[in-house]
Amino acid sequence: MTLAPARAPRTARRHDREILSLAVPAFGALVAEPLFVMADSAIVGHLGTPELAGLGIAAALLTTAAGVFVFLAYATTAAVSRRVGAGDLKGAIRQGMDGIWLAALLGAALVAAVLPAAPAVVELLGASPTAAPHATTYLRISALGIPAMLILLAATGVLRGLQDTRTPLYVAVGGFALNGALNAGLVYGTGLGIAGSAWGTVIAQWAMTAVYLAVVLRGARRHDASLRPDAAGIRACARAGVPLLVRTLSLRAVLVIATAVAARLGDTQIAAHQIVLSLWSLLAFALDAIAIAGQAIIGRYLGAGDADGARAACRRMVQWGVVSGAVLGALVVAARPLFIPLFTSDGTVRDALLPALLVVALSQPVAGVVFVLDGVLMGAGDGTYLAWAMVLVLAAFAPAALLVPALGGGVTALWWAMTLMMTVRMVTVWLRARSGRWIVTGATR
Repeated sequence: MTLAPARAPRTARRHDREILSLAVPAFGALVAEPLFVMADSAIVGHLGTPELAGLGIAAALLTTAAGVFVFLAYATTAAVSRRVGAGDLKGAIRQGMDGIWLAALLGAALVAAVLPAAPAVVELLGASPTAAPHATTYLRISALGIPAMLILLAATGVLRGLQDTRTPLYVAVGGFALNGALNAGLVYGTGLGIAGSAWGTVIAQWAMTAVYLAVVLRGARRHDASLRPDAAGIRACARAGVPLLVRTLSLRAVLVIATAVAARLGDTQIAAHQIVLSLWSLLAFALDAIAIAGQAIIGRYLGAGDADGARAACRRMVQWGVVSGAVLGALVVAARPLFIPLFTSDGTVRDALLPALLVVALSQPVAGVVFVLDGVLMGAGDGTYLAWAMVLVLAAFAPAALLVPALGGGVTALWWAMTLMMTVRMVTVWLRARSGRWIVTGATR
């Protein structure tokens, strides 16, 4: 496959409209989780540096615990959109319901594992004596929201596969508003401190999940799709998600290694890293909005047997990714005097933060290509390749990151290592997209 600009302007405009109609509302749903973390960071940051450092460690662990199962959204989107392209709406929703049941089971198992292990895991990540109690408190309370996050992922995948990204937008806006109000009230109004921030986030997550479930269940009844758990269907969902689980575990290992390295650099460095990571996550999800559109569009084209349409959509989305990344990078540089004071009043944290932010800004065009092509390959069900590619990326990143403290580097050097990681990812997905081997048509891959 050649990733050159599409020749026909009319085709390009049609793809633009299709991409925008899905990507713009998808952005709202995608940024819900990083916005929760950013809101928590902004509120907790004014409690003190140890509290912010504790939040940084706990947030990384929670994101990892839930994020490794993001295949619940990605695999469900691809499978449902293929069925939609093939004209099988009842089968599409039935497949989505199997994903939701799998999410509920996995969420319950994760809560049972995280609650007793919280202190040991926090210690393993190298939290300082001042940050560890805050990290443990936040982690234990927020673990109660893990089932909600996983169910939300699967339900979101169903809606995306059905080409509906507006409903997730509305739910995300309401959830973010509720989260911010609860956090501010519980942290400062009731004096609960970091525990109040965790409780506010948990309540907001469960409220969002309730709305998602109501929407999906209504659609299931409309198309006469069974709501009962089907053991064979749940097992099939789990098998389909294994390659994406490997891919996501490798990516989460990158983020955990980065946080562990930052924690060993001291409270100031981990606090700065947490702020940069929160912003990086927001930017990543913004770029991933195009990728989410790609998952739904590519799956639908391939399900309908339209390989040429899938190729043309892929070309156009890559162009969108590059331009969007450049714009986001410029915004980071221009807006840094406005948002840095929102997260911390500690001058040493700000000094450590600024150069790392500039590194993140420079890397955004690369990130644009990475996230878009990642989404295209997921939409095509090309999970096995993505799994092996991400293992390679982890192997390149780990030694670079671990050298940072050994060579006396700080959080800026750590984010240069993160940029190396993104560059290797770009090369792997670009080569796969050019090969055309991801193009397999039909209702199932």
